[in-house]
Amino acid sequence: QVSVVESGGGLVQAGDSLSLSCSASGRPGATFGMGWFRQGPGDGREFVAAINWRGDVTYYGDSVKGRFTISRESAKNTVYLQMSSLKPEDTAIYYCAVRVFGPDSGYDRAVGYDYWGQGTQVTVSS
Repeated sequence: QVSVVESGGGLVQAGDSLSLSCSASGRPGATFGMGWFRQGPGDGREFVAAINWRGDVTYYGDSVKGRFTISRESAKNTVYLQMSSLKPEDTAIYYCAVRVFGPDSGYDRAVGYDYWGQGTQVTVSS
């Protein structure tokens, strides 16, 4: 069993920056691929960003490219999502996801993740 905990959500204004963090624990010695998804009111779950288990490849959804940056602490299962130039349409619950099993590809698909956090609310006012 892997525990996933997100933190860092909040209320900001359009144009502001905000950073989220996520830590996964429960399998000592293992490094996981990790990603962020979000779900706005009435919307489906949308891929935001992901980073592979080595930390050398990142992936981004089209709507956040150039504004969001995902990173991880070396050899640790802690990832960060730095969000800048936030827009009201970025308002959503942001979920951290962990891939323990499966290939080192397809990180943009929610089905490929094995554990999920409870989510953290990000609200961007106009």
